[in-house]
Amino acid sequence: MSDSKQAAGPVFEVLPRDLSAYRQGNVGIDYVHRFESGQPGPHVLINALTHGNELCGMVAATHLLDSGVRPLRGTLTVSFANVAAYESFDIERPFESRQLVHNLNRVWSAAELEGSEDSPELRRARELRPVVAAADHILDIHSTSQDVQPFWVYPAYARNAEVALAVGLPPVHMVMPSGLGSGTPLIQHGRHGEADSDAGAALVVECGQHFLQSAADTATAAALGFLAHFGLIEAASAPAQRPQPRRYELLQTCLVQTSDFAFTRPLIGFESFAEGELIARDGPHEIRAVCDDCTVMMPTRAPVVGREAVYLTRPL
Repeated sequence: MSDSKQAAGPVFEVLPRDLSAYRQGNVGIDYVHRFESGQPGPHVLINALTHGNELCGMVAATHLLDSGVRPLRGTLTVSFANVAAYESFDIERPFESRQLVHNLNRVWSAAELEGSEDSPELRRARELRPVVAAADHILDIHSTSQDVQPFWVYPAYARNAEVALAVGLPPVHMVMPSGLGSGTPLIQHGRHGEADSDAGAALVVECGQHFLQSAADTATAAALGFLAHFGLIEAASAPAQRPQPRRYELLQTCLVQTSDFAFTRPLIGFESFAEGELIARDGPHEIRAVCDDCTVMMPTRAPVVGREAVYLTRPL
């Protein structure tokens, strides 16, 4: 992306819609809808709006509900997570509605959920905890601040890789052998974060830039593909030839440490660096490539002390 395009600000092809009609769920928790087929099968959770400005998940979840998708077997749950942040959206400050206080995708450890700290996100996570725990398989729908190719993110367990490869699109994977490194995401809550467990698959799909229609389309296709893989809906015909998957291993999560943070050049994601090459300066600290062909993922567009600056990966 050119500097001029970045300076122009985001393109708004998708904007928030009123979700009040979806507030009344059927499990006693606002914005959570569950449908049981009456037939044996897995319980699949499609979760949207973990971050309030990631609108593609809203589009996918409302599509499932508006079009009357119902499971042929097992159980389908559709949830809208951080609606409070979503409702704070301001088109003049479109990135600010990601969260109100805490990042809802970093608080899923038992210590935080059972701790004494309070915030809108922690209260919502505590409400949603039984919803997440009840699911056999989880798809958590996200998007990115920059216009980059969509990709899967998941703990490096075979059960997750198998599902991502079977669903097919997107064909890019970021695998986490040692967790995220900056908190516990929803897909690693409880048994889904354990290598030796009876849990099913739990994946994030990053669908592209927050406000683009292409991200919404990717989110909807990923949700339908995820449900079809587990037999909850009929599978659409597979493409004649799928692109070869590209996989990246997360090596290091770098946090912003000072207010004097800057990348050495503009980054949007998927740029690569030689081992030892300087990626960013953070006050007296330096972030350097930890291997040859070190590929950066999700570089921050606006550094905030204490939040993620960039993920360093290597191609597999």
